Amino acid sequence: MPEMNFIKQAMKVERAPFLVLKKFFFFLLIGPLFLGACGKDNTALDRIMESGTITIITRNDAHCYYTYRGQEMGFEYDLAKAFADFLGVKLKVKVPESRDQLLPLLDKGAGEVVAASITTTPSGLELADFSKRYISVQQMVITHKKDTNIRSMNDLVGKNIHVCRGTPYEARLRTIEKMDPGVIITARDDVSTEDLIRGVAEGKIEITVADSNVALLNRRYYPDIRIAFPIKKPQPLCWAVKKGGKALLNEINEFFDTIEEDGTFLDIYNRYYAYVERFDHLDIKRFQHRMETRFPKYMKTIKEAAKLYRFDWRLIAALIYQESQFNPWAKSFSGVRGLMQLTLPTAMEMGVKNRLNPQESIMGGVRYLKMLYDVYDNATEPDRTLIAFAAYNVGKGHVIDARTLASKMKLDPNKWSSLEKTLPLLSDPKYYKKSRFGYCRGREPVSHVQRILTYYNILKKEAIKYRTKGR
Repeated sequence: MPEMNFIKQAMKVERAPFLVLKKFFFFLLIGPLFLGACGKDNTALDRIMESGTITIITRNDAHCYYTYRGQEMGFEYDLAKAFADFLGVKLKVKVPESRDQLLPLLDKGAGEVVAASITTTPSGLELADFSKRYISVQQMVITHKKDTNIRSMNDLVGKNIHVCRGTPYEARLRTIEKMDPGVIITARDDVSTEDLIRGVAEGKIEITVADSNVALLNRRYYPDIRIAFPIKKPQPLCWAVKKGGKALLNEINEFFDTIEEDGTFLDIYNRYYAYVERFDHLDIKRFQHRMETRFPKYMKTIKEAAKLYRFDWRLIAALIYQESQFNPWAKSFSGVRGLMQLTLPTAMEMGVKNRLNPQESIMGGVRYLKMLYDVYDNATEPDRTLIAFAAYNVGKGHVIDARTLASKMKLDPNKWSSLEKTLPLLSDPKYYKKSRFGYCRGREPVSHVQRILTYYNILKKEAIKYRTKGR
Protein backbone atom coordinates (compact mmCIF):
# COMPACT_ATOMS: atom_id res chain seq x y z
CA MET A 1 0.00 0.00 0.00
CA PRO A 2 1.31 3.49 -0.80
CA GLU A 3 3.21 5.10 2.06
CA MET A 4 1.95 8.56 3.01
CA ASN A 5 2.90 10.93 5.82
CA PHE A 6 -0.61 12.25 6.33
CA ILE A 7 -1.46 15.31 8.44
CA LYS A 8 1.27 16.66 10.64
CA GLN A 9 -1.17 18.10 13.26
CA ALA A 10 0.79 21.30 13.97
CA MET A 11 -0.29 23.89 11.37
CA LYS A 12 -3.73 23.59 9.82
CA VAL A 13 -5.95 25.92 7.82
CA GLU A 14 -4.60 28.97 9.63
CA ARG A 15 -1.49 28.78 7.47
CA ALA A 16 -3.33 29.41 4.19
CA PRO A 17 -3.87 33.20 4.54
CA PHE A 18 -0.25 33.61 5.54
CA LEU A 19 0.89 31.78 2.40
CA VAL A 20 -1.25 33.99 0.18
CA LEU A 21 0.17 37.17 1.77
CA LYS A 22 3.68 35.83 1.59
CA LYS A 23 3.38 35.18 -2.15
CA PHE A 24 1.82 38.59 -2.75
CA PHE A 25 4.60 40.53 -1.02
CA PHE A 26 7.27 38.29 -2.49
CA PHE A 27 6.27 39.06 -6.07
CA LEU A 28 5.36 42.69 -5.40
CA LEU A 29 8.44 43.80 -3.48
CA ILE A 30 11.21 41.28 -4.08
CA GLY A 31 10.24 39.73 -7.41
CA PRO A 32 11.89 42.21 -9.80
CA LEU A 33 15.21 42.18 -7.91
CA PHE A 34 15.15 38.42 -7.55
CA LEU A 35 14.41 37.98 -11.24
CA GLY A 36 17.39 40.00 -12.24
CA ALA A 37 19.68 38.15 -9.85
CA CYS A 38 18.57 34.59 -10.50
CA GLY A 39 17.64 34.57 -14.16
CA LYS A 40 17.19 30.94 -15.20
CA ASP A 41 16.02 29.64 -11.82
CA ASN A 42 12.92 31.81 -11.83
CA THR A 43 12.03 31.66 -15.54
CA ALA A 44 9.30 29.01 -15.37
CA LEU A 45 7.65 30.36 -12.23
CA ASP A 46 7.82 33.93 -13.49
CA ARG A 47 6.22 32.92 -16.80
CA ILE A 48 3.41 31.13 -14.95
CA MET A 49 2.67 34.11 -12.70
CA GLU A 50 2.79 36.62 -15.57
CA SER A 51 0.55 34.58 -17.86
CA GLY A 52 -1.80 33.47 -15.09
CA THR A 53 -1.70 29.91 -16.44
CA ILE A 54 0.21 26.73 -15.67
CA THR A 55 0.34 23.83 -18.13
CA ILE A 56 0.82 20.32 -16.83
CA ILE A 57 1.89 17.41 -18.98
CA THR A 58 0.19 14.21 -17.90
CA ARG A 59 -1.07 10.85 -19.03
CA ASN A 60 -4.60 10.14 -20.19
CA ASP A 61 -5.59 7.19 -18.04
CA ALA A 62 -7.70 6.23 -15.02
CA HIS A 63 -5.01 7.35 -12.58
CA CYS A 64 -3.84 10.68 -13.99
CA TYR A 65 -6.42 12.45 -16.11
CA TYR A 66 -9.70 11.66 -17.85
CA THR A 67 -13.19 13.00 -18.51
CA TYR A 68 -16.29 11.62 -16.80
CA ARG A 69 -19.77 12.97 -17.61
CA GLY A 70 -18.15 16.01 -19.21
CA GLN A 71 -16.00 16.80 -16.17
CA GLU A 72 -12.21 16.65 -16.08
CA MET A 73 -10.85 14.58 -13.23
CA GLY A 74 -8.18 12.08 -12.16
CA PHE A 75 -5.82 11.86 -9.20
CA GLU A 76 -3.01 13.85 -10.83
CA TYR A 77 -5.44 16.31 -12.39
CA ASP A 78 -7.02 17.09 -9.02
CA LEU A 79 -3.61 17.55 -7.43
CA ALA A 80 -2.58 19.84 -10.28
CA LYS A 81 -5.83 21.83 -9.98
CA ALA A 82 -5.12 22.31 -6.28
CA PHE A 83 -1.58 23.47 -7.13
CA ALA A 84 -2.91 25.96 -9.68
CA ASP A 85 -5.24 27.31 -6.99
CA PHE A 86 -2.28 27.45 -4.59
CA LEU A 87 -0.46 29.71 -7.07
CA GLY A 88 -3.62 31.62 -8.00
CA VAL A 89 -3.48 30.72 -11.69
CA LYS A 90 -5.53 28.73 -14.21
CA LEU A 91 -4.73 25.14 -15.19
CA LYS A 92 -4.17 23.78 -18.68
CA VAL A 93 -3.52 20.15 -19.58
CA LYS A 94 -1.36 18.66 -22.31
CA VAL A 95 -1.51 14.94 -23.06
CA PRO A 96 1.26 13.36 -25.17
CA GLU A 97 0.56 10.41 -27.42
CA SER A 98 2.89 8.13 -25.45
CA ARG A 99 4.41 7.94 -22.00
CA ASP A 100 7.99 8.28 -23.23
CA GLN A 101 7.18 11.80 -24.53
CA LEU A 102 6.43 13.23 -21.08
CA LEU A 103 9.89 14.49 -20.16
CA PRO A 104 11.01 15.39 -23.71
CA LEU A 105 7.91 17.62 -24.04
CA LEU A 106 8.80 19.23 -20.72
CA ASP A 107 12.33 19.83 -21.94
CA LYS A 108 10.98 21.46 -25.12
CA GLY A 109 8.83 23.84 -23.09
CA ALA A 110 5.41 22.35 -23.96
CA GLY A 111 4.46 22.63 -20.30
CA GLU A 112 5.93 23.63 -16.95
CA VAL A 113 5.25 20.50 -14.87
CA VAL A 114 4.98 16.78 -15.52
CA ALA A 115 2.31 15.45 -13.15
CA ALA A 116 1.87 11.87 -14.31
CA SER A 117 2.59 9.42 -11.46
CA ILE A 118 6.23 9.03 -12.48
CA THR A 119 9.27 7.84 -10.57
CA THR A 120 12.82 9.13 -10.92
CA THR A 121 15.11 7.33 -13.34
CA PRO A 122 18.72 7.99 -14.39
CA SER A 123 17.61 9.08 -17.86
CA GLY A 124 14.88 11.26 -16.37
CA LEU A 125 17.33 13.05 -14.09
CA GLU A 126 19.21 14.20 -17.19
CA LEU A 127 16.16 16.10 -18.46
CA ALA A 128 14.37 17.23 -15.33
CA ASP A 129 14.48 18.05 -11.63
CA PHE A 130 12.08 16.14 -9.42
CA SER A 131 9.93 17.17 -6.47
CA LYS A 132 9.66 15.50 -3.11
CA ARG A 133 7.54 12.34 -3.09
CA TYR A 134 3.81 12.50 -2.46
CA ILE A 135 3.18 8.74 -2.37
CA SER A 136 5.31 5.62 -2.77
CA VAL A 137 4.52 2.67 -4.98
CA GLN A 138 6.01 -0.73 -5.76
CA GLN A 139 6.23 -2.58 -9.05
CA MET A 140 4.10 -5.70 -8.67
CA VAL A 141 3.94 -8.89 -10.72
CA ILE A 142 0.36 -9.62 -11.80
CA THR A 143 -0.92 -13.06 -12.78
CA HIS A 144 -4.27 -14.78 -13.07
CA LYS A 145 -5.68 -15.86 -9.72
CA LYS A 146 -5.58 -19.50 -10.84
CA ASP A 147 -1.85 -19.26 -11.51
CA THR A 148 -0.62 -19.74 -7.96
CA ASN A 149 2.74 -21.23 -8.90
CA ILE A 150 4.34 -17.85 -9.59
CA ARG A 151 5.42 -16.72 -6.13
CA SER A 152 8.96 -15.34 -6.47
CA MET A 153 11.52 -13.99 -8.92
CA ASN A 154 12.77 -17.52 -9.62
CA ASP A 155 9.35 -18.47 -10.94
CA LEU A 156 9.63 -15.86 -13.71
CA VAL A 157 12.28 -17.88 -15.54
CA GLY A 158 10.88 -19.12 -18.83
CA LYS A 159 7.78 -16.95 -18.50
CA ASN A 160 6.69 -14.34 -21.02
CA ILE A 161 6.06 -11.01 -19.27
CA HIS A 162 4.17 -8.33 -21.21
CA VAL A 163 4.79 -4.66 -20.38
CA CYS A 164 4.46 -1.31 -22.14
CA ARG A 165 7.59 -0.20 -23.93
CA GLY A 166 9.52 2.67 -22.36
CA THR A 167 8.04 2.24 -18.89
CA PRO A 168 9.98 1.77 -15.63
CA TYR A 169 8.54 -1.76 -15.65
CA GLU A 170 10.44 -2.59 -18.80
CA ALA A 171 13.62 -1.00 -17.41
CA ARG A 172 13.40 -3.10 -14.24
CA LEU A 173 12.74 -6.29 -16.19
CA ARG A 174 15.73 -5.60 -18.47
CA THR A 175 17.89 -5.44 -15.34
CA ILE A 176 16.47 -8.77 -14.18
CA GLU A 177 17.00 -10.20 -17.66
CA LYS A 178 20.73 -9.42 -17.48
CA MET A 179 20.97 -11.46 -14.28
CA ASP A 180 18.80 -14.27 -15.63
CA PRO A 181 18.47 -14.49 -19.44
CA GLY A 182 15.64 -17.01 -18.99
CA VAL A 183 13.17 -14.19 -18.40
CA ILE A 184 11.22 -13.41 -21.58
CA ILE A 185 10.10 -9.80 -22.03
CA THR A 186 7.54 -8.66 -24.58
CA ALA A 187 7.59 -4.83 -24.76
CA ARG A 188 4.35 -3.56 -26.31
CA ASP A 189 3.64 -0.27 -28.09
CA ASP A 190 -0.02 -0.91 -28.84
CA VAL A 191 -1.54 -1.15 -25.37
CA SER A 192 -1.74 0.47 -21.95
CA THR A 193 -0.89 -1.08 -18.60
CA GLU A 194 -4.61 -1.40 -17.89
CA ASP A 195 -5.07 -3.26 -21.19
CA LEU A 196 -2.38 -5.71 -20.14
CA ILE A 197 -4.01 -6.23 -16.74
CA ARG A 198 -7.27 -7.01 -18.52
CA GLY A 199 -5.37 -9.40 -20.77
CA VAL A 200 -4.14 -11.29 -17.71
CA ALA A 201 -7.66 -11.41 -16.23
CA GLU A 202 -9.05 -12.79 -19.50
CA GLY A 203 -6.24 -15.35 -19.87
CA LYS A 204 -4.85 -13.80 -23.06
CA ILE A 205 -1.41 -13.19 -21.53
CA GLU A 206 0.22 -14.82 -18.52
CA ILE A 207 2.02 -12.04 -16.66
CA THR A 208 2.36 -8.27 -16.56
CA VAL A 209 3.77 -5.69 -14.14
CA ALA A 210 2.12 -2.57 -12.69
CA ASP A 211 2.63 -0.11 -9.84
CA SER A 212 0.86 -1.12 -6.64
CA ASN A 213 -1.73 1.68 -6.79
CA VAL A 214 -2.60 0.77 -10.39
CA ALA A 215 -2.77 -2.93 -9.52
CA LEU A 216 -5.01 -2.42 -6.49
CA LEU A 217 -7.43 -0.19 -8.36
CA ASN A 218 -7.68 -2.52 -11.35
CA ARG A 219 -8.31 -5.53 -9.13
CA ARG A 220 -11.76 -4.04 -8.56
CA TYR A 221 -12.46 -4.10 -12.29
CA TYR A 222 -10.77 -7.43 -12.96
CA PRO A 223 -11.20 -9.56 -9.82
CA ASP A 224 -9.62 -12.59 -11.49
CA ILE A 225 -6.12 -11.10 -11.30
CA ARG A 226 -3.67 -11.87 -8.50
CA ILE A 227 -1.15 -9.34 -7.24
CA ALA A 228 1.70 -11.79 -6.73
CA PHE A 229 4.87 -10.09 -5.40
CA PRO A 230 7.06 -6.99 -5.86
CA ILE A 231 10.07 -6.88 -8.15
CA LYS A 232 11.47 -3.63 -6.81
CA LYS A 233 11.68 -1.71 -3.56
CA PRO A 234 9.11 1.06 -2.95
CA GLN A 235 9.72 4.03 -5.25
CA PRO A 236 8.53 7.64 -4.75
CA LEU A 237 6.10 9.22 -7.17
CA CYS A 238 7.19 12.78 -7.96
CA TRP A 239 6.41 15.72 -10.19
CA ALA A 240 9.05 16.99 -12.60
CA VAL A 241 10.10 20.45 -13.78
CA LYS A 242 12.58 21.44 -16.46
CA LYS A 243 16.20 21.22 -15.41
CA GLY A 244 17.19 24.29 -13.41
CA GLY A 245 13.62 25.29 -12.44
CA LYS A 246 14.50 25.67 -8.78
CA ALA A 247 11.94 28.37 -7.90
CA LEU A 248 9.03 26.40 -9.36
CA LEU A 249 10.28 23.22 -7.69
CA ASN A 250 10.37 24.99 -4.33
CA GLU A 251 6.75 26.07 -4.80
CA ILE A 252 5.73 22.50 -5.62
CA ASN A 253 7.46 21.14 -2.53
CA GLU A 254 5.87 23.80 -0.35
CA PHE A 255 2.50 22.94 -1.89
CA PHE A 256 2.88 19.25 -1.04
CA ASP A 257 3.82 20.14 2.55
CA THR A 258 0.77 22.39 2.85
CA ILE A 259 -1.83 19.96 1.48
CA GLU A 260 -0.41 17.18 3.62
CA GLU A 261 -0.78 19.33 6.72
CA ASP A 262 -4.28 20.66 6.04
CA GLY A 263 -5.76 17.32 4.88
CA THR A 264 -6.30 18.30 1.24
CA PHE A 265 -3.98 15.58 -0.02
CA LEU A 266 -5.83 12.90 1.92
CA ASP A 267 -9.16 14.09 0.55
CA ILE A 268 -7.89 13.93 -3.04
CA TYR A 269 -6.24 10.56 -2.50
CA ASN A 270 -9.44 9.09 -1.08
CA ARG A 271 -11.47 10.23 -4.09
CA TYR A 272 -9.60 7.69 -6.18
CA TYR A 273 -7.91 5.13 -3.94
CA ALA A 274 -10.08 4.85 -0.82
CA TYR A 275 -10.67 1.23 0.22
CA VAL A 276 -8.73 -0.28 -2.71
CA GLU A 277 -6.84 -2.55 -0.32
CA ARG A 278 -10.14 -4.06 0.87
CA PHE A 279 -11.10 -6.71 -1.65
CA ASP A 280 -13.67 -9.50 -1.72
CA HIS A 281 -13.26 -11.55 -4.87
CA LEU A 282 -16.58 -13.39 -4.56
CA ASP A 283 -18.51 -10.20 -3.81
CA ILE A 284 -17.14 -8.42 -6.88
CA LYS A 285 -17.80 -11.43 -9.12
CA ARG A 286 -21.36 -11.67 -7.78
CA PHE A 287 -21.88 -7.96 -8.39
CA GLN A 288 -20.66 -8.21 -11.98
CA HIS A 289 -22.88 -11.24 -12.61
CA ARG A 290 -26.01 -9.59 -11.19
CA MET A 291 -25.37 -6.42 -13.16
CA GLU A 292 -25.65 -8.64 -16.24
CA THR A 293 -28.60 -10.76 -15.14
CA ARG A 294 -30.76 -8.66 -12.78
CA PHE A 295 -29.95 -5.00 -13.42
CA PRO A 296 -31.37 -4.84 -16.99
CA LYS A 297 -34.92 -5.40 -15.61
CA TYR A 298 -34.72 -2.16 -13.65
CA MET A 299 -32.29 -0.13 -15.76
CA LYS A 300 -34.93 2.09 -17.39
CA THR A 301 -36.57 3.07 -14.08
CA ILE A 302 -33.20 3.62 -12.38
CA LYS A 303 -32.06 5.96 -15.15
CA GLU A 304 -35.38 7.83 -15.12
CA ALA A 305 -35.26 8.32 -11.34
CA ALA A 306 -31.61 9.37 -11.43
CA LYS A 307 -32.28 11.92 -14.16
CA LEU A 308 -35.36 13.27 -12.37
CA TYR A 309 -33.46 13.85 -9.11
CA ARG A 310 -30.13 14.74 -10.75
CA PHE A 311 -27.98 11.81 -9.64
CA ASP A 312 -25.55 9.72 -11.64
CA TRP A 313 -27.55 6.56 -12.41
CA ARG A 314 -24.48 4.47 -11.58
CA LEU A 315 -24.59 5.77 -8.01
CA ILE A 316 -28.24 4.74 -7.75
CA ALA A 317 -27.51 1.30 -9.20
CA ALA A 318 -24.67 0.85 -6.70
CA LEU A 319 -26.96 1.89 -3.83
CA ILE A 320 -29.74 -0.51 -4.89
CA TYR A 321 -27.31 -3.38 -5.24
CA GLN A 322 -25.94 -2.71 -1.77
CA GLU A 323 -29.47 -2.54 -0.35
CA SER A 324 -31.06 -5.55 -2.05
CA GLN A 325 -28.76 -7.02 -4.72
CA PHE A 326 -31.56 -6.15 -7.19
CA ASN A 327 -33.99 -8.47 -5.41
CA PRO A 328 -37.44 -6.77 -5.34
CA TRP A 329 -38.68 -9.11 -2.59
CA ALA A 330 -35.72 -8.51 -0.27
CA LYS A 331 -36.61 -8.16 3.41
CA SER A 332 -34.27 -7.42 6.29
CA PHE A 333 -34.55 -8.49 9.92
CA SER A 334 -35.66 -4.95 10.79
CA GLY A 335 -38.61 -5.03 8.40
CA VAL A 336 -37.35 -2.84 5.57
CA ARG A 337 -38.43 -4.21 2.21
CA GLY A 338 -38.00 -4.06 -1.54
CA LEU A 339 -35.30 -2.96 -3.94
CA MET A 340 -34.56 0.21 -1.97
CA GLN A 341 -35.16 -1.35 1.48
CA LEU A 342 -37.56 1.34 2.61
CA THR A 343 -39.04 1.38 6.11
CA LEU A 344 -42.82 1.57 6.24
CA PRO A 345 -42.85 5.17 7.60
CA THR A 346 -40.39 6.33 4.93
CA ALA A 347 -42.40 4.61 2.19
CA MET A 348 -45.57 6.35 3.38
CA GLU A 349 -43.76 9.70 3.54
CA MET A 350 -42.48 9.24 -0.03
CA GLY A 351 -45.89 8.17 -1.35
CA VAL A 352 -44.90 4.55 -1.94
CA LYS A 353 -48.01 2.34 -1.59
CA ASN A 354 -46.33 -0.98 -2.34
CA ARG A 355 -42.69 -1.39 -1.32
CA LEU A 356 -42.45 -4.60 -3.36
CA ASN A 357 -43.29 -2.80 -6.58
CA PRO A 358 -39.91 -2.14 -8.26
CA GLN A 359 -40.93 1.11 -9.94
CA GLU A 360 -42.50 2.55 -6.80
CA SER A 361 -39.59 1.45 -4.66
CA ILE A 362 -36.96 2.96 -6.95
CA MET A 363 -38.78 6.27 -7.39
CA GLY A 364 -39.56 6.56 -3.69
CA GLY A 365 -36.06 5.55 -2.61
CA VAL A 366 -34.32 8.03 -4.91
CA ARG A 367 -36.77 10.74 -3.84
CA TYR A 368 -35.83 10.04 -0.22
CA LEU A 369 -32.11 10.09 -1.06
CA LYS A 370 -32.58 13.50 -2.71
CA MET A 371 -34.35 14.79 0.40
CA LEU A 372 -31.38 13.68 2.52
CA TYR A 373 -28.91 15.12 0.01
CA ASP A 374 -30.59 18.52 0.25
CA VAL A 375 -30.10 18.53 4.03
CA TYR A 376 -26.29 18.48 3.74
CA ASP A 377 -25.89 21.52 1.51
CA ASN A 378 -22.89 22.79 3.49
CA ALA A 379 -20.85 19.78 2.35
CA THR A 380 -19.13 19.67 -1.04
CA GLU A 381 -18.87 16.70 -3.36
CA PRO A 382 -18.19 13.87 -2.98
CA ASP A 383 -18.72 14.27 0.79
CA ARG A 384 -22.29 15.48 0.43
CA THR A 385 -23.42 12.35 -1.42
CA LEU A 386 -21.54 10.01 0.91
CA ILE A 387 -23.09 11.60 4.02
CA ALA A 388 -26.51 11.25 2.38
CA PHE A 389 -25.83 7.55 1.76
CA ALA A 390 -24.91 7.10 5.42
CA ALA A 391 -28.14 8.81 6.50
CA TYR A 392 -30.10 6.60 4.10
CA ASN A 393 -28.66 3.58 5.88
CA VAL A 394 -28.66 4.61 9.53
CA GLY A 395 -31.06 7.55 9.72
CA LYS A 396 -30.71 11.32 9.92
CA GLY A 397 -30.61 11.33 13.72
CA HIS A 398 -27.49 9.24 14.08
CA VAL A 399 -25.77 11.30 11.38
CA ILE A 400 -26.62 14.41 13.41
CA ASP A 401 -24.95 12.79 16.44
CA ALA A 402 -21.90 11.81 14.37
CA ARG A 403 -21.53 15.33 13.00
CA THR A 404 -21.95 16.85 16.46
CA LEU A 405 -19.28 14.51 17.80
CA ALA A 406 -17.00 15.43 14.88
CA SER A 407 -17.27 19.11 15.79
CA LYS A 408 -16.42 18.34 19.42
CA MET A 409 -13.35 16.40 18.25
CA LYS A 410 -12.21 19.35 16.07
CA LEU A 411 -13.06 17.46 12.88
CA ASP A 412 -14.94 18.94 9.95
CA PRO A 413 -18.57 17.69 10.22
CA ASN A 414 -19.03 18.24 6.47
CA LYS A 415 -16.32 15.71 5.58
CA TRP A 416 -17.15 12.04 5.14
CA SER A 417 -13.66 11.20 6.42
CA SER A 418 -14.71 12.76 9.76
CA LEU A 419 -17.91 10.73 10.00
CA GLU A 420 -15.99 7.56 9.19
CA LYS A 421 -14.25 8.16 12.51
CA THR A 422 -17.21 9.28 14.60
CA LEU A 423 -20.05 7.00 13.46
CA PRO A 424 -18.39 3.84 14.87
CA LEU A 425 -17.92 5.63 18.21
CA LEU A 426 -21.70 5.78 18.62
CA SER A 427 -21.72 2.10 19.58
CA ASP A 428 -19.54 2.96 22.62
CA PRO A 429 -21.44 3.92 25.83
CA LYS A 430 -18.82 6.60 26.44
CA TYR A 431 -20.21 8.45 23.41
CA TYR A 432 -23.77 7.30 22.73
CA LYS A 433 -24.98 8.00 26.27
CA LYS A 434 -24.19 11.66 25.66
CA SER A 435 -25.69 11.74 22.17
CA ARG A 436 -29.17 12.93 21.29
CA PHE A 437 -30.30 9.82 19.39
CA GLY A 438 -28.50 7.18 21.44
CA TYR A 439 -26.92 3.88 20.47
CA CYS A 440 -26.01 3.22 16.83
CA ARG A 441 -24.29 0.34 15.07
CA GLY A 442 -22.02 2.93 13.55
CA ARG A 443 -19.72 0.61 11.66
CA GLU A 444 -22.58 -0.51 9.45
CA PRO A 445 -23.14 2.81 7.63
CA VAL A 446 -19.38 3.15 7.16
CA SER A 447 -19.19 -0.29 5.55
CA HIS A 448 -22.38 0.51 3.61
CA VAL A 449 -20.84 3.62 2.04
CA GLN A 450 -17.53 1.89 1.33
CA ARG A 451 -19.26 -0.89 -0.61
CA ILE A 452 -21.39 1.54 -2.58
CA LEU A 453 -18.25 3.42 -3.60
CA THR A 454 -16.60 0.18 -4.72
CA TYR A 455 -19.58 -0.79 -6.89
CA TYR A 456 -19.89 2.74 -8.23
CA ASN A 457 -16.23 2.90 -9.25
CA ILE A 458 -16.61 -0.38 -11.14
CA LEU A 459 -19.61 0.97 -13.05
CA LYS A 460 -18.01 4.36 -13.56
CA LYS A 461 -15.00 2.87 -15.34
CA GLU A 462 -17.00 2.04 -18.45
CA ALA A 463 -18.10 5.66 -18.86
CA ILE A 464 -14.67 7.26 -18.48
CA LYS A 465 -13.53 8.97 -21.65
CA TYR A 466 -9.91 9.24 -22.67
CA ARG A 467 -8.15 11.59 -25.01
CA THR A 468 -5.07 10.69 -26.99
CA LYS A 469 -4.12 14.15 -28.26
CA GLY A 470 -2.70 17.05 -26.26
CA ARG A 471 -4.64 20.27 -26.10
